[in-house]
Amino acid sequence: MSTWLDRKAKARTALAAKAAFESPIPTQVVSNGEYEPPPQTRRQRQVEEVLSARADEGARRLGLDRRGFLRSSLGMAAAFLAMNRVYGPLFRVGEAEAADFDACTERSNGLRRQFVFDLQTHLLHDDFQNPHMPPTRAVGHKWCSSVPIGAAFDLYKFENYLQEVFLDSDTDIALLSGAPSDTPGGEALRSQLIAKARDLINRHAGSKRLFSHAMISPGRPGWLDEVDEAIAEYKPDSWKGYTVGDPLNRSPEWPWRLDDETLVYPFYERALKAGITTVCIHKGLIPSRFREEAPQIWSHADVSDVAKAARDWPDLNFVIYHAGMQANFPDTDAALAAFEATGEIPWVTHLARIPQDHGVSNVYAEIGTSFGSCVITHPRLAAAMLGTLIKGMGEDRVLWGTDAVFYGSPQWQIEALRRLEIPADLQAGHGFAPLGETPDSPVKNKIFGLNAARLYGLEPAAALRPFDDDAAARIRAEHHASGGMRSNKAYGFVHSAKGGQALD
Repeated sequence: MSTWLDRKAKARTALAAKAAFESPIPTQVVSNGEYEPPPQTRRQRQVEEVLSARADEGARRLGLDRRGFLRSSLGMAAAFLAMNRVYGPLFRVGEAEAADFDACTERSNGLRRQFVFDLQTHLLHDDFQNPHMPPTRAVGHKWCSSVPIGAAFDLYKFENYLQEVFLDSDTDIALLSGAPSDTPGGEALRSQLIAKARDLINRHAGSKRLFSHAMISPGRPGWLDEVDEAIAEYKPDSWKGYTVGDPLNRSPEWPWRLDDETLVYPFYERALKAGITTVCIHKGLIPSRFREEAPQIWSHADVSDVAKAARDWPDLNFVIYHAGMQANFPDTDAALAAFEATGEIPWVTHLARIPQDHGVSNVYAEIGTSFGSCVITHPRLAAAMLGTLIKGMGEDRVLWGTDAVFYGSPQWQIEALRRLEIPADLQAGHGFAPLGETPDSPVKNKIFGLNAARLYGLEPAAALRPFDDDAAARIRAEHHASGGMRSNKAYGFVHSAKGGQALD
């Protein structure tokens, strides 16, 4: 596996679990190691300062310590109040929610039946070794106490995944994914292990809480044999591929295109014959400098190959992860400036236009990582991204994902979408429809899970919620009843304060 951060980059970073302010909402961009995290912006620092003052006051008033306040539902509301103070009123949140537990409980109870299906989650296999990973933390909860994996786990590994996704967030169902590697054995999680994790969690939960990907690596020797093996042995719910090849390699051996008739179309035939018809593809999230520095990666990271593949294979569904957003997170300033100047978001707008321009209805946008990092850096850009996708693709083809567990519990991302509204000037100037006045508006409910339910054949489950009575639901209820709260930890890397000044 290639090095995640070079020596100079590592000197400018620190472990988020130790260095980041433990806010309910991250106050600086956290990197999973695939890119160098940018410095904290001045506005992010202002959010941190406003929230710190609110936390001190709230903790004194309620007889809590500061950390306890920030980990509570009141702390989450206070964080969005701080965001509104700095960025303007983009989030629907009232002062009562940051002061009254009853108000928070009433709101939470009202959202108890909102269906949340996270289409992008990750964990690392137990033998995965990387010297740049954060230290381990023992978790230990009884629903996985029989798993003979070891006494302590990396924060990215199995037990903490259960903690953050299924106990400390409102996620009902998740899809476990992976990433390829040019180095044999260097994959984050191989298809076989994804299937084993799926089966283990579902067996303990007593219902299908976890769905699974099987990875595809077109061009790698024997890759179609691996597809056949996955179909026969692992029974994946959908497929996952990276057209850039190994995402951690500046010179990947096997980049590919979705519309390569010779290389990739034989896979589509197999997928269609097997009835596994959803193909999820990593796109975007690439530094602008790669246009010159790594043109091979750049040319395979964009969405120019989506339309032909979708048109040629109308019975397959193509889910484009990260909504194809070009901007790597240090470049979100440029992405916001581009949108304000042109009304376009590089590659997101291109993706959103594909259905209308090419007459297809089988292309979807998943918003993992792009939404999460934009909403804490430029929430106006996050709103513009959603407006662009909904306007171009329709509200039925935008899908929820968070990239957990790399960024800790996904609950803050869930709350961000529940509370976000597209500003009135963007609605008027760009023809964007509102997201809705309530956290469970029809549009938000579709994004959170109803669209994915239709894609994965879960519409009855989304409506009837049979999982509300499974073992996972009982353990979550016990966890909350016993006072369990989110850790507010982020597990990747943040820019070190010693590495440079805050961005504007």
